[in-house]
Amino acid sequence: MFTSDWFFELDKCLREMGLDSDAQSFDEIKENLSHRKILSSDAFAENCIYVILAGGFSQKTAKKIHAEIMRYIRDNGADFDGLFAMFHNKNKINAICKIWNMRDELCRGYYALDNLDARINYLSKLPHIGKITANHLARNLGEDVVKYDIWIQRLGVLYAQNPALAEKIDNKKLCSDIKCACDAMFDLLVRETGLPRGYIDVVLWKSSQVGLIKELKHGCKN
Repeated sequence: MFTSDWFFELDKCLREMGLDSDAQSFDEIKENLSHRKILSSDAFAENCIYVILAGGFSQKTAKKIHAEIMRYIRDNGADFDGLFAMFHNKNKINAICKIWNMRDELCRGYYALDNLDARINYLSKLPHIGKITANHLARNLGEDVVKYDIWIQRLGVLYAQNPALAEKIDNKKLCSDIKCACDAMFDLLVRETGLPRGYIDVVLWKSSQVGLIKELKHGCKN
């Protein structure tokens, strides 16, 4: 494990299984991470709304709900009652309405920052985003960063070969020791593959989520 051959086999298997996407396709993610684009305020808000909706849902469900929400917003604006009738989560709908209605100001504020840490901190303070989700959003906006979710934390513990770290895995509060283990893992894979860490992150996350990493012991499964 944790070699270029291992990683590229994961990538290959995901593509063969038709699972090569997050909010965008793997190829779009790789291109965006290699050549970061400045998005319009509408596109910025759409990305924010996607990660808000994605929490607690499968990617397939999140993309379906996101498409329905965005279709409604484009036709009717960010109307709370109409959106709540579609998706019964008051906190998320409140956040979506705030972000859409303030999208011009929020987008300008984000791109005005010339420091990556400052931009991630800015995203973490948006409605219903938070620290870990901020990294997911940042990656989707083209920042070469890692989302330290529970799957990546588990891989970091496995990489560190320190089972005691497993007790510190927390999807809400990232332990510094686990972050160090994850960062060491990504540093190695960046050197091994020559790919952006954000792209490595999305491949490892998807492979872990669908159980592909342990399945690789027996070959790809379609």
